[in-house]
Amino acid sequence: MNPIRAIRRLACLLAGLAAAFAAAPAALAAAPPRPPGWNKHPPRPASTHPAINYHPPGWNKHPPLPAHVHALAAGGMPGWQITLIAAATVLAAVVVVLLARARAARRRAAASPA
Repeated sequence: MNPIRAIRRLACLLAGLAAAFAAAPAALAAAPPRPPGWNKHPPRPASTHPAINYHPPGWNKHPPLPAHVHALAAGGMPGWQITLIAAATVLAAVVVVLLARARAARRRAAASPA
């Protein structure tokens, strides 16, 4: 497919989505108002636990367990992980360049009148 057509189709798609998102608030504002008492079953509160703690002091004799600390919060990423991510990024870039060159060479070979 012609790259200009692909770009044009993508531009049309993005323009259509932008128009839809721009028209959505106007359509919602034009909706008829709801009648009084329409919400017979409102949502439950976020927590079903009472706000007051009814347990006597010392009801749990055991001390709390230590909190689990994630590696990122404790000291950042280990160096081997950073190296692995960097190596994978470089490898992916090399593969993309090689594939692009192979595709271009194939196009040149197919276009030549030989």
